[in-house]
Amino acid sequence: MRRHPCALSGAPIACLFALLIGCGASVDEGRTASVAPRVTQPQHIRHVVVLMMENRSFDHFLGWLPGADGKQAGLAYLDANGASHPTHELAPDFQGCGQSDPDHSYAGGRQEVDGGQMDGWLRAGQNDLYPIGYYGAPDLPFWGQATKSWLTFDRYFPSILSETFPNRIYQHAAQTDRLSNTFTPTTLPTIWDRLAEKGLTGRYYFSDLPFLALWGSKYVPISHPIPEFYADAAAGRLPEVSFVDGEFAQEAIGTGNDDHPHQDVRNGEAFLNSVYEAVVRSPEWHETVLFINFDEWGGFFDHVPPPRAPIPPASLAAGDTDGSMGVRVPAMLVAPWAAKEPVSHRQFEHTSVLRMIEANWKLPPLTMRDARAADPSDELDFSRPLAGAAPRFDVPSGPFGIPCPSEGPGNGILEAWRSAALTAGFPLP
Repeated sequence: MRRHPCALSGAPIACLFALLIGCGASVDEGRTASVAPRVTQPQHIRHVVVLMMENRSFDHFLGWLPGADGKQAGLAYLDANGASHPTHELAPDFQGCGQSDPDHSYAGGRQEVDGGQMDGWLRAGQNDLYPIGYYGAPDLPFWGQATKSWLTFDRYFPSILSETFPNRIYQHAAQTDRLSNTFTPTTLPTIWDRLAEKGLTGRYYFSDLPFLALWGSKYVPISHPIPEFYADAAAGRLPEVSFVDGEFAQEAIGTGNDDHPHQDVRNGEAFLNSVYEAVVRSPEWHETVLFINFDEWGGFFDHVPPPRAPIPPASLAAGDTDGSMGVRVPAMLVAPWAAKEPVSHRQFEHTSVLRMIEANWKLPPLTMRDARAADPSDELDFSRPLAGAAPRFDVPSGPFGIPCPSEGPGNGILEAWRSAALTAGFPLP
């Protein structure tokens, strides 16, 4: 999540956010059986788990992946003074302490993409050499092992060339009503509404700060602290759709697990592995899929120009003028059926995850974006269920790293976020 400057101070933001309490009707399917008629269960997928991480590009994290369109070593980029700098390994530095959080704003992203030249990584914002660093397979034990067993996507793009909030709103609503990380209320319809309308269960599991607080108290009934995710998975009581988020609040001091700079990426690897283990050891594993993605690229380099897509009404009203998707990010589908290929080269984006859910349960799309998006589950061969237990990966559990404060006004925003979530009634840890 980019530390976006805010015109409002922390207290006014919290007061504004408190107004969200009354927006929208409460969704009450949470843990209790819904009284609405249930649809016929799908033939194959009965549970979808979505885990969205933070701020890493494909080449920066997975440019080493065999069979994928990735690049790492051997590239060079010009800084604002015309000096050339090569891409470089970051390990054994797993945090980037003391370096600027790379620019990944709406304007900065366009400077980095540079009309498709993909060469502006050292000329946007206050970027130093951090954005052109990369990690290899040995540095990322979860990705290094999981990519050998599960379907990876090398043309997965964020839905908009902008920062965290616009993309995370896209992940829930198939459009955004803002281009930056602002705390104005949103009333956009979401996938949670579609599920409720059909009597399907959905739960949002959060580690500390619930993103669904942007909708006020509307989704409090379906929101649960993350320990409940692990308990629900172990007990075989996952809902049809689960979204899981890591630790946002720790971004201010660099000790979280969501992979945002300057978190230690080894904590992110441990978190990924813990969610993976919960899913594949669940009694419901044989009918469950886990989709892992990143909200946006975080300002890190990548060599593939992002495509453009139709602009939904709210995004257009917010000021999105070109429909550019974001820079590529890592994405993976873990499923108990064989993948048609180990690496998919088809184009996907955040609304593709919504499309998968909608297609599976025959739900209407939210906007033209999810209506047109490709379904990632089409890359699975449902005639070939996997035999035996899912593989275990050797991923150290940590914790890793040291306190590493991020630059910018992020602390006040995070505090306001927490205050607003408490006011809305979210069960914060």
